[in-house]
Amino acid sequence: MADFLTSQSEDFSKWYNEIVQKADLADYSPVRGCMVIKPYGYTLWERIHDELDRRFKATGHVNAYFPLFIPMSFLEKESEHVEGFSPELAVVTHGGGAELEEPLVVRPTSETIIGHMYAKWIQSYRDLPVLINQWANVVRWELRTRLFLRTTEFLWQEGHTAHATRAEAVEETLRMLDVYADFAMKEAAIPVLPGRKSESEKFAGAVASYTIEAMMKDGKALQAGTSHFLGQNFAKAFDIQFLDESNVLQYAWTTSWGMSTRMVGAVVMTHGDDQGLVLPPHLAPIQVVIVPIWRKDSERAAVLDAGRQVKQRLASLLRVELDEREGYSPGWKYNDWEMRGVPLRIEIGPRDIENQNVMVARRDTPGREGKMLVPMSAIEAQIPELLEAIQLAIYNKAVAFRDSHIADVDSYEQLKHAVEVGFARAWWAGNIEDEARLKDETKATVRCIPIEQPGGKGRCVLTGEPATEVAIFGKAY
Repeated sequence: MADFLTSQSEDFSKWYNEIVQKADLADYSPVRGCMVIKPYGYTLWERIHDELDRRFKATGHVNAYFPLFIPMSFLEKESEHVEGFSPELAVVTHGGGAELEEPLVVRPTSETIIGHMYAKWIQSYRDLPVLINQWANVVRWELRTRLFLRTTEFLWQEGHTAHATRAEAVEETLRMLDVYADFAMKEAAIPVLPGRKSESEKFAGAVASYTIEAMMKDGKALQAGTSHFLGQNFAKAFDIQFLDESNVLQYAWTTSWGMSTRMVGAVVMTHGDDQGLVLPPHLAPIQVVIVPIWRKDSERAAVLDAGRQVKQRLASLLRVELDEREGYSPGWKYNDWEMRGVPLRIEIGPRDIENQNVMVARRDTPGREGKMLVPMSAIEAQIPELLEAIQLAIYNKAVAFRDSHIADVDSYEQLKHAVEVGFARAWWAGNIEDEARLKDETKATVRCIPIEQPGGKGRCVLTGEPATEVAIFGKAY
């Protein structure tokens, strides 16, 4: 364990706060609750952005941008929405040295302003569906903040769609949930549980909310992405109507869905260890770092030249960096790149040049077990294969951890014990009041009602009433 990093077993929360800063992902802003995303952290976010954006466009969505400021009256048009967001709103009352005629809300989410615009743009069934996504920042006045996980201002994408029928809108909601799950598992190497949110946990103003829930290394849940079926609630509030094929005026059916910079925190807490970050190769800003090693000044030029040649050969295939920093020992560089979670390290010294090999070290496998010799002639073939092996290995490790920390319980006492170390899975038929009691007594919530259900019937773990659905319970960030 790095002697300057708190161990996860000692204090996971402290470990997280330290690693986010020591790995150069982010720093605290002078504005309370806000963060500065540093270049290394922002590049990781760009990788998330690019992989998601590619998926959105492949499913027919296009990007647009809507204003940061929203008239307060817009939020008040949808009663559940304004009630749900009121405690978190940042409100502008003055501008240009004068009091505004109407207060403006700094965007907490964009259903209202987009609903207003859709009402202008949609006239006929021929205008549907509208499939728009926006990449933006939002502001929610959080009382307790933590870098990436919960900040006053954060970056995200929010998709907003309008459809002619309920069935199409429901299909879109679930399609985007699948897109998020696919991204989380294939790119972030995070196993997630897709499911429906309970009534008390759903998005304010939605008919139904869906989520992908991930387990962090401390056993807590992180809501990693959400997709909402809004029904006709916002369409009626903002008068989004269209003439159908029979020339009858109908209200549109709408959805919204989002994933944020919280995903950076999810990657850190799912894969990181006591040495620092462990980044999935698909998202890592730097996939391979080359560290040149020499003892004599006379060896320096040849070793650096060999390192540059290896970088040039790999640069068209991978994101690769050659560490030419002066004044730092190879050991110091190893620790630094391990802290940053670079998946593969290539070591090149005079003997390697002589033998036409390079020493390769895997970040996910510590010590000698993770080291191997690769022939210089084979690096273009073997290095990408090793990165794919690492991607799969850290995913499988995360799956094994999650599955070993999910307990099937059939009593409330068992549930209380299970949520102290991970998730509980149990039959559930509770209402909003039951959920409030559960949260008050255990600090846990219904994380989701999984899409995949076992079938059959059981007894609610809290009330003992007949139940037809199994839910996942856990403490959450």
